[in-house]
Amino acid sequence: MEWREFAEAMAELARKLLAQDSVQGTLDEIAASAVQLVEGCDAAGILAVRKGRAVTLSSCGDVVEASDRLQGELAEGPCFDLAARADGENGERVFRIADITKPQPGWPRFAEAARDLGIGSMTGVLLYTHEQDFGALNLYSRRPGAFDKDIETAGWMLASHAAVALADARTIDQLEDAMKTRHAIGEAMGILMERHKLSEDDAFSVLRRISQQHNIKLRDVAQRVRADRAGQA
Repeated sequence: MEWREFAEAMAELARKLLAQDSVQGTLDEIAASAVQLVEGCDAAGILAVRKGRAVTLSSCGDVVEASDRLQGELAEGPCFDLAARADGENGERVFRIADITKPQPGWPRFAEAARDLGIGSMTGVLLYTHEQDFGALNLYSRRPGAFDKDIETAGWMLASHAAVALADARTIDQLEDAMKTRHAIGEAMGILMERHKLSEDDAFSVLRRISQQHNIKLRDVAQRVRADRAGQA
């Protein structure tokens, strides 16, 4: 690795990530940048494990989704284990398989199938901040021996930048979602107040009661009230 050039690339990546306008855009930029910036990386993806199920959050390269799907079906594999271990169990936040063509006692079924996918070596690192875990950033190479300790370090540095940007993007997304929810509820309350001559408190109580009785999110109830009015217009 040429560390000076890599450091400059990391600074540029930080600016790119912060310029994304959505969580998905941030995830996709992370995966694409890994392929572009990490020497020997032919494909990259971000895998999360939700209730024991593998979920591909982003991919750059055809092998990524095939590998994620395989690990999910087998409930076995380095990316799956890393993403599932969201609490950083035993301090393990990084994995590296220098040569997947050699026996892998920890993941024998996955390793055999991965060779058929054309994977030669893999490395990955957990995407996390002190408060959140987002899954694992995984890098793939067709060539055995592509990822050494330097590449593992480079992947860790990239993931550290990425996790901070992802946390920021998710926070912004949550704030925007909260604002949209508040707007939708306010508009629905206004419709009920006008239609049924209700007070503000009574209109909100109606929405909340429907939400509780039908086990529907308050925002969804509000959107239905708005849609109903639009349909009657």
